[in-house]
Parts: sequence; C-alpha cells; structure tokens
Amino acid sequence: QEQLVESGGGLVQAGGSLRLSCPASVRTFSYSHMGWFRQAPGKEREFVAAISWTSIVDYGDSVKGRFTISRDNTKNTVSLQMNNLKPEDTAVYFCAARTSPFSSTSRLPANYNYWGQGTQVTVSS
Repeated sequence: QEQLVESGGGLVQAGGSLRLSCPASVRTFSYSHMGWFRQAPGKEREFVAAISWTSIVDYGDSVKGRFTISRDNTKNTVSLQMNNLKPEDTAVYFCAARTSPFSSTSRLPANYNYWGQGTQVTVSS
C-alpha cells in the first residue's frame, strides 16, 4: 500500500513556526492532489490546505495568511510552513494524497486515498 510519513511536528510557543514535510512516491506525487488535515482530541477532522499537481492552492479559513503549502517536484515532497502559530492550531496533522487528471483541489477527505500516520503539533500559550 502507498504510505505517507509526515515529519516536522513538535512543541512550540504561540507565535512560533514549524515546517511539516511529507514525501510521496513518484506515481502518487506526479499527478496527485496533496492535502493537509488536522484533528484535535474529541473533534472532527479539519481541512488545512491543499495543492494540486498544477500547483493550484487552497487553505482553510482559520489558517489563511499564516500557513503556506508547497511541493518540491524534485524530491516528490509536499510541505506545510506554519507561521504565527496559535494554541488552537494544536492537533495531529495528517498528510493525504490522491491521483487525479483534473487541476482543481478538494477539501473532502473522501477524495484522498492515501494517508500518513500523523504528526503532533502542540502550541503553548
């Protein structure tokens, strides 16, 4: 099965920054939509950001202006730069992927076939 492994999570003070990374196979990455989701204990999964294989980007309302998603086509890796972190950003962050011939992104978890195990991000106040 296709496996994604997120890295870069950790503990940071409010206002700080973290960068998450998620490598993927060539087949998954080349024509894939890549997304980031997060889930806090007792809460539903939340859309964070997505980028299509044509580099169209989309962000959840709560992270706009603070987070930046990008992809490195040489390393087949999607990244999430998180700046100005807030305590409400505390959650497990998941990388997800789905191959698609279309250029638009998706916010729906059901459209993503491959998921990582998650990396913990904790923001203290």
